[in-house]
Amino acid sequence: MRRPGTLAVFTAWAGDRYGDHPALRAKGMPPVSYAELRDTVRAIAGGLAGPGTGVRAGDRVAILSETRVEWTYAHFAVLAVGAVVVPVYPTAGDEELAWVLGDSGATVVICENAERAARVAGVRAKTPDVRHVLLLDELRPPTGPAASLTPPAPPDQLAARAAAVGDGDLAAIVYTSGTTGLPKGCRLTHGNLGAVLEANLDLIGGGPGDRTYLYLPLAHLLAQLIQFTTLLRGGELCYFGGRIEDVVSELAEVKPTHLPSVPRLFEKVHATVLSLAEGREGGRERFEEAVRIGVLAAEGRLPDELTAAYEEADQRLYSLVRAVFGGRLRWALTGAAPIAPRTMDFLRACGIQVFEGYGMTESGGVISLNHPGAVRYGTVGRPVAGCEVRIAEDGEVLARGPMVFPGYHANEAATRETVDADGWLHTGDLGALDGDGYLTITGRKKDLIITSAGKNLTPTTVEQAVQQQSPLVSHVVMVGDRRPYPVALVTLDAQEVAGWAAREGRDPGDREALRAVVQEAVDAANARVSRPARIRAFAVLDEDFTVDAGVLTPTLKVRRRAVAERYAAEIEALYATGTGTG
Repeated sequence: MRRPGTLAVFTAWAGDRYGDHPALRAKGMPPVSYAELRDTVRAIAGGLAGPGTGVRAGDRVAILSETRVEWTYAHFAVLAVGAVVVPVYPTAGDEELAWVLGDSGATVVICENAERAARVAGVRAKTPDVRHVLLLDELRPPTGPAASLTPPAPPDQLAARAAAVGDGDLAAIVYTSGTTGLPKGCRLTHGNLGAVLEANLDLIGGGPGDRTYLYLPLAHLLAQLIQFTTLLRGGELCYFGGRIEDVVSELAEVKPTHLPSVPRLFEKVHATVLSLAEGREGGRERFEEAVRIGVLAAEGRLPDELTAAYEEADQRLYSLVRAVFGGRLRWALTGAAPIAPRTMDFLRACGIQVFEGYGMTESGGVISLNHPGAVRYGTVGRPVAGCEVRIAEDGEVLARGPMVFPGYHANEAATRETVDADGWLHTGDLGALDGDGYLTITGRKKDLIITSAGKNLTPTTVEQAVQQQSPLVSHVVMVGDRRPYPVALVTLDAQEVAGWAAREGRDPGDREALRAVVQEAVDAANARVSRPARIRAFAVLDEDFTVDAGVLTPTLKVRRRAVAERYAAEIEALYATGTGTG
């Protein structure tokens, strides 16, 4: 199957191809067909290009909203007039909002509601290029485009605008959430994104009758790629609440066949089921045996004598977990951060296939991917078609191909640092390729810790080891650069702590008992790593890391510098205690 020429003609192509098949679904509204999506996008595009708003080819149009149907309308309408989409995270602070709008030169901002429009108004002094602020609610059918978007451009003019867009034209400037400093704008062309779609289309599968549940922020490139891929194949894109706390209940309602997610969702389901099992005598042992048997079955290695045990476990456990995900799930994708191996084993045992992938905004969102035709658990898959990957002498992952971006917006110096003269993208990640071409990511180059004794440590290895030992641990940040030994800051998951307290008959505020649980996890992790990498002291923080506090990115990556600054006193106290266990 071939994709449409560019994203500018995407909804016209899909509307003609899939017609009355459902394309979009959300709570509280009837399904939207492909024909209706095409017509709505065409109407909004006409208003954007008309004299009232005057969006021209190449203009930057920002979208500031949570994930919702109208985001998709606005997205495709901007592309259809040859303009450039600038997604803005709804969680962005005023400084970041002003920076993204000002740096990109956005002339129009489409906001979710009046509250977000007021935020834009508050930074207008720093965004002189902004001419119009529109509301997504005013774009919603059946009322049609807002009065500010009329009179519309004539249909023949719209068709000519869309047809004039080529692969080399910009489709988006996506600002990386970044773990340090202000985000950089990644310039992505129609050709970049088209190359990603072509590379992944046959790997993911799906078509009319399939449903993709989307709660990830559409400001992030991964969610946009999921949107494109689902609609390209004629599937149904289901937008629901967006709060990760509500996802499990909504999955039962949507009954998706496809689920893209961050690892945390899968790990939460695993931890919840394990907690229920631990509430019964011998429950943990029976749970772990069921997972072992399920993995054997998933790998086609189940001996005949365990068939009865497998069938019993399927009735007691596996089928219930599949029901949690709606009962129809065939394909799930996770990325952005590593997923715990024990969670992957649990899901595989239950018949839920979760495929890890790897990419970055600068690579068009994808570099490698596990998929039904080629999967190796513990890796992020093989490079997708058209993408070359090699490992530099210092262990950095390099990628090259038509999906690699042409550079950062208005930042040539950063572009030269990231893409070399031969077209290789320097990802900043450390990794390895095995003999079959599967890629494993081992850490971030800039996160390497070099102790005062000259030992090079990869903190993610130790951090993940601690997290995998206890579901109560939500985050671990190891510190030790230019220090004599590593220490760590640990946060706890409040929901898991509550479950633990109920099972153990303890007070959830019993800091001494909680610290003992963390100590066990740290001791177990230390036993798995080299002596220089062992955590010598740790502090259990009174709060979890959040996006609002500025220590997590919108995609839930830890901002290490922000953590070090916010908890500087706690770090110094750990080193002041000497070499004890903290």
